Amino acid sequence: MLTPIHTDHAPAAIGPYAQAVSAGGFLFTAGQIALDPATMTVVPGDVVPQTERVLANLGAVLAQAGCSWADVVKTTVFLQDMADFPRFNEVYARALGDARPARSTVQVAGLPRGVLVEVEAVAKLP
Repeated sequence: MLTPIHTDHAPAAIGPYAQAVSAGGFLFTAGQIALDPATMTVVPGDVVPQTERVLANLGAVLAQAGCSWADVVKTTVFLQDMADFPRFNEVYARALGDARPARSTVQVAGLPRGVLVEVEAVAKLP
């Protein structure tokens, strides 16, 4: 059974998809970008504030499903510029604390709304 997950503490989907779907004991999130859920506008600034917003959005989706970063088994990171990786990584490490999920990071030609970073996750449901 597939169960869509929604929270008002993360941006509403801007297309025909769910913020996350639970299936088979796992949570699969959509990629989160640096949209402020209250205004649905991109947060200003470089990769640091954008990453903080992305991870806050993703954390809200995880929480809605009863998960935390400790439950995340895999993240996929999309960066517009791999030169931003060190600064992204500092924010990511702070946000995840002791959690150390597997991770892939790729540079992409472009992201929705011109943002600099997008992150998606797979978590084990409690």
